[in-house]
Amino acid sequence: MSRPLGTDLSSLPRIAGSWSFLYVEQARIEKDDDGVVLLGSRGRISIPSAPLATLLAGPGTTITHAAVTALARSGCSIVWCGSTGVRFYASGHPDSRRAANLHWQARAWADPAAHLEVVKRLYRMRFAAPVSDHLTLEQLRGLEGVRVRDAYAAASAASGVPWKGRSWKRDAWGDADPVNRALSVANTCLYGLCHAAIAATGFSPALGFIHTGKALSFVYDIADLYKIDLSVPVAFATAHEGDREVESRTRRACREWLTAHRVLERIVPDMQRALGMIPERVRTESLAVDDEAVPPAALWDPGGTDSPGGRNWAADAPPRDSEPETS
Repeated sequence: MSRPLGTDLSSLPRIAGSWSFLYVEQARIEKDDDGVVLLGSRGRISIPSAPLATLLAGPGTTITHAAVTALARSGCSIVWCGSTGVRFYASGHPDSRRAANLHWQARAWADPAAHLEVVKRLYRMRFAAPVSDHLTLEQLRGLEGVRVRDAYAAASAASGVPWKGRSWKRDAWGDADPVNRALSVANTCLYGLCHAAIAATGFSPALGFIHTGKALSFVYDIADLYKIDLSVPVAFATAHEGDREVESRTRRACREWLTAHRVLERIVPDMQRALGMIPERVRTESLAVDDEAVPPAALWDPGGTDSPGGRNWAADAPPRDSEPETS
């Protein structure tokens, strides 16, 4: 899409062409001239913040207030996560400065019939071939289960990595086999990227349709669109190369895959398509925010129209009735 920036609140933050994510641990993050700088055992590493979509802050990471501000102004989401990025603790993201997408998502989520249609669209979007409109939700879930099972079997056969099923525990991370650890890391990288796109475009990560009841339910819904293409083949290929540093090698492989396939360009239109919106073509945009130049939020009025905010309405208020006389 193409719209003028500046005070145009309908403009989407830049998405396409961004770096997908950066994982950092055991380092201090400070503001630098053109972004942020990492200070750690490897010395000083400057990172431009403008092209970065998501910063995954792992254990031992500290970040200054100025660095957080710089990342937020560049449209970069920050996710505080556990070791190797497999546990989500908290997130911070810049204000998208528009609520139209959230309103649309909330209406679809709250209406049972519309909610079901979004669920069916999300399932159908995962299949390569068209799926009959007459299938029930239970039948769609069954087809998806078969698709996932076959994807694991095919990846195992292609890579030669044995597959015994999805099994891992957060409190016993080292006990899981390499392919399960690689799958968890790949999924977390994908969650971070989807979370960044959802937050940056004004949708809610919590209002999920297939997944419900979690703060990242909609993140899981959208990430599932790409897992079979990303997480499964990357995890099995990485595990095939051995157990040594399987987590870090998986992250690097995910970054390469996400960049090569330009997944950031696909996430926003896919979200809109799933929600029954008209998909927008997303392109790279540089969003410079001047707090004083941003107009205030509108004021709600019944009837679907909004009134301008940031004005003193006392001058327009009708005179109050005179006080009743008292005896």
